[in-house]
Amino acid sequence: MKVIYTDVLVIGGGLTGLRIGIGAKRRGNDVIILSLVPPKRSHSVAAQGGMQASLGNVVKAMGDNEDVHFEDTVRGSDWGADQRVVRMFVDTAPKAVRELAAWGVPWSRIQKGDREVIINGQKVTITERDEAHGLVMQRDFGGTKKWRACYVSDGTGHAMLYAMSDRAIAHAIPVHERMEALSLIHDGSRCCGAVVRNLVSGELVAYVAKATAIASGGAGRLYRATTNAVICEGIGSALALETGAVALGNMEAIQFHPTGIFPASILMTEGCRGDGGLLRDAAGKRFMPDYEPEKKELASRDVVSRRMEEHIRKGLGVKSRFGEHLWLDITLLGAKHIDTNLREVKEICHHFLGIDPAKDWIPVRPAQHYTMGGVRTDPTGANPGLRGLYAAGEAACWDLHGFNRLGGNSVAETVVAGMIVGEFIADFCASPESDLQVSTGLIHEFVEREQAAIDSLLCRSGGENANALRARMQEIMTAKVGIFRTGEELAQAVEELQGLLRQSRDIGLASTQAGANPELVAAYRLPRMLKVALCVAYGALVRTESRGAHFRQDHPRRNDAEWLHRTLATWPKATDTLPTLTREPLDVKAMELPPGWRGYGAKDHIEHPDTPQRAAEVEATRARLAGAGREAVQEALMSYRALLPERFRGRNERIDEPLARNKEATV
Repeated sequence: MKVIYTDVLVIGGGLTGLRIGIGAKRRGNDVIILSLVPPKRSHSVAAQGGMQASLGNVVKAMGDNEDVHFEDTVRGSDWGADQRVVRMFVDTAPKAVRELAAWGVPWSRIQKGDREVIINGQKVTITERDEAHGLVMQRDFGGTKKWRACYVSDGTGHAMLYAMSDRAIAHAIPVHERMEALSLIHDGSRCCGAVVRNLVSGELVAYVAKATAIASGGAGRLYRATTNAVICEGIGSALALETGAVALGNMEAIQFHPTGIFPASILMTEGCRGDGGLLRDAAGKRFMPDYEPEKKELASRDVVSRRMEEHIRKGLGVKSRFGEHLWLDITLLGAKHIDTNLREVKEICHHFLGIDPAKDWIPVRPAQHYTMGGVRTDPTGANPGLRGLYAAGEAACWDLHGFNRLGGNSVAETVVAGMIVGEFIADFCASPESDLQVSTGLIHEFVEREQAAIDSLLCRSGGENANALRARMQEIMTAKVGIFRTGEELAQAVEELQGLLRQSRDIGLASTQAGANPELVAAYRLPRMLKVALCVAYGALVRTESRGAHFRQDHPRRNDAEWLHRTLATWPKATDTLPTLTREPLDVKAMELPPGWRGYGAKDHIEHPDTPQRAAEVEATRARLAGAGREAVQEALMSYRALLPERFRGRNERIDEPLARNKEATV
């Protein structure tokens, strides 16, 4: 048995995993990163439109700051987010953008003077300030009051990931590629590393570590129509779930992106609409103003996706041999703008649709895009169920996004969470609490268990077909656990998924190759995917309200009185066919921004009994501290700065808020 020892083991080689590794490494820890693919091929590379950070550079971002970004994010989450975490995030995001710039990310930059933009379908001339010349450019995104998304044309994730990967190389952090974690090594209270399979040779290796971080991304491949890469199967979350000691939070919160190209579901960045693109129906009519007259195409993603599907249900979609769709029109932006700021969009349209988006409308329909839920953590990224286990990024329920993520907050979270959690992991490794005494017997037990499971699959020639079961799972999730949900369909989905899980325990293989064997990989991944799918479907069935991206047609109102809590899913026994669900209440009395109207549709949510009192306390505090400055008011409402690692507590500078004017500023 091969055993590799390290201080920090990171499962996932995307932006989050790399940034965690960099943070832990520069604090003197040995770090190993595991990746299914070469890091520069991680799904982070697919992010197109931008990274949210309240820099306040462009003229349409004037007045932006952490307070505005905070409110946008909390409202966007439909009050499902941890407001302390949101504060930590919005405070650190500008620092992350500037750090990335120093590491070589070629952010698009402002040119002073007049420029022509498209706003609400009309050409408008805006004038950028002289003092903003050369600073990071920002574009509009859905659900925000200010232009905040920093971008690199429409290849933002590509530029960020390459710079981050190069930085990891500079720090001499080893990335073990084509390596897949099969289980976490633990004794029920302490995580000690992972059993890992070499996807090329088939060899099992035990990695033993003081701290283990799951940064493996989302679970989009539970669905048939998804913008996610083929490696986004939710396996990191499943490994944590299978320990029996770790809870997954809010797995029913699944986001659908409005503009996946039809029928391939490849992402058309929100930057298309942020830059002025319009949504049109079969008659060519721009329909979003009829549903959301204020935000129109730039309403929150869950809202736009629902409105699009409603419009199709009315018979106003474009009919094709693949089904119905709508149009995304960016022709009004002009060829020069598209060639400069939406180059990847143009290439995708050319290669996958055979059209020129400067001349032709793009067929689009909502597709699964993001997993808001994941491994439940505290604000430091630590999981309360297993000491030494951390999670960050899309694999985690930190909980930044609640029940709906704002565009641009995900690629920002990858780096910001990586920065913050990497520091806390380093703190843990430097403390006596990290001392690790693990028996070789425990390591052998986990390795032998995984080897026995693989050997059992390899010797079973008859039985169920993993790919057929997987396809059926994806159809069920897409048809019955999608944008619109009902109790009847969710109950059917849960029952059918349970049946598939039972069938998956009798999968047979045609190939007995122990090394590189895609059929074997599909066979041992499928039961894990089904467990995650059941957490999604069962959580959605039990939550009898609508909140953010979770929309129950039979319970269309947000119900704060009964459902202002996170759903926690655990899987106590390997033989179970359903997760065990519990509730984690959100404390209204501790919120800086008490629950209220989100800004879309009718004001018809059911209020939490503590909301009026907390709202009155907040207003009284603001009145009492009027003139004291926004930071003093914020501190009085909800203290959070002490939660941040000390190195990230400095104030952020903006054109209208120079640090020289702030006597408390440190950096």
